[in-house]
Amino acid sequence: MEYQAMTIKIKENIVGYEVVKPDEDKSTQATEQELEARSKAKVIRMTEQVQRPEGMDALEGSTYKIKTPLDDHAMYVTINDIILNAGTEHESRRPFEIFINSKNMDHFQWIVALTRLMSAVFRKGGDVTFLAEELQAVFDPKGGYFKPGGKFMPSIIAEIGAVIEHHLQKIGLMEKEELSEQQQLILDEKRAEAEATAQKKSLNDPANEAQEDVAYPASATLCGKCHTKAVVVMDNCATCLSCGYSKCG
Repeated sequence: MEYQAMTIKIKENIVGYEVVKPDEDKSTQATEQELEARSKAKVIRMTEQVQRPEGMDALEGSTYKIKTPLDDHAMYVTINDIILNAGTEHESRRPFEIFINSKNMDHFQWIVALTRLMSAVFRKGGDVTFLAEELQAVFDPKGGYFKPGGKFMPSIIAEIGAVIEHHLQKIGLMEKEELSEQQQLILDEKRAEAEATAQKKSLNDPANEAQEDVAYPASATLCGKCHTKAVVVMDNCATCLSCGYSKCG
């Protein structure tokens, strides 16, 4: 069999050339195929069209209990999540719906309205962390209350926002601010010193006994940053034993 060479006429001047090696040609072709495959990959994102997974009658979630001194009945907040792109590098867990249950019928209307709005926001997708921030900024005109441990809640709505924040931190959508080991050690030392001082005062004055079931010294005041009754004055400096905030820097 005879092969005939094909003649190609070049009409322009040759100003440079490059020799393509067989190995480089294969690697370049493989890279192009990989980029094309990635561009065609279907990544599921949260939109208002996202529905419950087919064949699944139940979603994974968590239930949180809210018990306030303002009500005899507890409130239960359930947040169900949906897992997008399960088993892939794009796998993510996001809140899909929220339910709030309480025996107190006085809260029925606003509970139904709040759960429907928040569930709609969850299903819409995007950044939903603003919900936790906005709800925690709601203040009750009648005044808030202190939770066990000394943390102040300005309203029941704010505590629901705190529950949502905790859940978003749990599934990785929000980062939790944590103290370093050295900062925690310093706070523990200050707390022990403050408790010892308070104990001495209570021995000298029986009427000044420390309160029971309080996580911080009875003499502690409210922190403007974390809203916890945990600020004590040590070395002429007001320091929060909960978050570490100090006016002295």
